[in-house]
Amino acid sequence: MDVAEAGSGTPLVLLHAFPLDSRMWDPLRAELSPAVEVIAPDLRGFGRTPLPAEHGEPSMHAVADDVIALMDERGLRRAVVGGCSMGGYVAMSVLRKAPHRVSGLLLIDTRPDADEAERRANRLAAADRAETDGTGWLADTVLPGLLAAGTPDVSSELVATVRSMITAQPSAGVAWAQRAMAARPDASDVLRSFDGPALVVVGERDVLSPPEQAREMAALLPGGELVELPGCGHLSPLEAPAELATAITRWLVRANPR
Repeated sequence: MDVAEAGSGTPLVLLHAFPLDSRMWDPLRAELSPAVEVIAPDLRGFGRTPLPAEHGEPSMHAVADDVIALMDERGLRRAVVGGCSMGGYVAMSVLRKAPHRVSGLLLIDTRPDADEAERRANRLAAADRAETDGTGWLADTVLPGLLAAGTPDVSSELVATVRSMITAQPSAGVAWAQRAMAARPDASDVLRSFDGPALVVVGERDVLSPPEQAREMAALLPGGELVELPGCGHLSPLEAPAELATAITRWLVRANPR
């Protein structure tokens, strides 16, 4: 896995959203690096991490194995594991497979439930299209749901940054990830069983993982806390990195995960 790293202190593994790569964490990484060690990999099939030749059946559990192997490579017995959207699905899969490796859980603009039938069918159709047509159509399809709905002042620079990241992703990785997300199980039981510190963050205007669902997710976690970021959509690490960094650092001080 290609990894962007910065800072020192409490190790924080950050897992990116679909269909982006670890560059989505750059603004947040700059804000957090004075306080924590940020480890932000490109997940398989995205950014500079290729889809393995023997990539097997699409599964979030396989991506979780990649993350656990990355921790092993860096000698990290435990770490705070966090993710945004798809990265949250991976974080919950890491928690399912190796709860003893997770000292704290950070879930940003994500959800614990499995896809219902229509959403699953849409993912599988998008996977097929990515394989046949490439990904030139993808940004126009997903951008409206990623950035703050109903907010006219989302900067054109931010839109261009997200669009550029989306169009850079390989079609094979996009297709594999869509099928892996479509196959993921409900993770509510995993969250209920985690007694460590957990922070759930949601953008006020997130239409893909809305605030009411974030509140329900936080309530599943015995040690869960909730932060809602005003004016943000589904990509709060890019929309409000300073505010998100403040919420995370304050939580880390309170929770003191080890």
